[in-house]
Amino acid sequence: MSEATSGFPLHGGRQASLLPEAAAPRASTSRVIADALRAAIVDGTLAPGAPLRQDAIARHFSVSAIPVREALRQLESEGWAKVEMHKGATVAPLSAAEAREIYEIRSALESLAIGLAIPAHTPATLLECERLCKAAELESDPSLYAARNRAFHMSLYAPAARPQLEDLMATLHRRGERYLRLKLGLPSYKGESDQEHVALLDAVRQHDIPAAQKLVVRHLLDTGELLYRFITERVEAEAAQPKTRKPRASRGSIKTGS
Repeated sequence: MSEATSGFPLHGGRQASLLPEAAAPRASTSRVIADALRAAIVDGTLAPGAPLRQDAIARHFSVSAIPVREALRQLESEGWAKVEMHKGATVAPLSAAEAREIYEIRSALESLAIGLAIPAHTPATLLECERLCKAAELESDPSLYAARNRAFHMSLYAPAARPQLEDLMATLHRRGERYLRLKLGLPSYKGESDQEHVALLDAVRQHDIPAAQKLVVRHLLDTGELLYRFITERVEAEAAQPKTRKPRASRGSIKTGS
């Protein structure tokens, strides 16, 4: 099993809590496995291109190959995994085009959602939005920030009471989290993002629908474009680097060591 897989998926005793009870149906087991793999991809434990070996995953969860295959099919349908005939499954590579598209779609859906939600906001819901905005601002851990960021955004839209729209947005947030982690590593992003969140919350408080929609669209489109440029430039830089070959040992040489 590769190093990327052997480190999977969680640390500090959390693994046992992810496993379902013995009497749980197979569909529940496959969902637990898919959720754990997805979380490991988001937090970087499973890097792009890392193998997702069915036998290793089955041993890790003490299950048969059937729920593992179901979990991998689910991840493939969501774009997290790439499955090739005779090669098996691997973590899907990062894609500049995918990153930009995720945020383009989010901008359209979240503009709609915030317009529907603003008339239904109350002092209590706005207080919750403010609490979550502050939590995201104070968070420095990239993995936790992604969750805080998602919670803040979704709190802005919750009063709209549109469950299908909410499901679509939540799916896109999950798809975009590993890209968001890249952006968190860029200089000055955190402070700019926090300022944009504060401005967005102010527009919601003032019940200014056009301003809130404009802010959320710009916030998301700018993120998508920044990620597109960052990933594209990184791919180009990696392609430009000369590939080094490991020196071959001569036929007459003697290898030492264990």
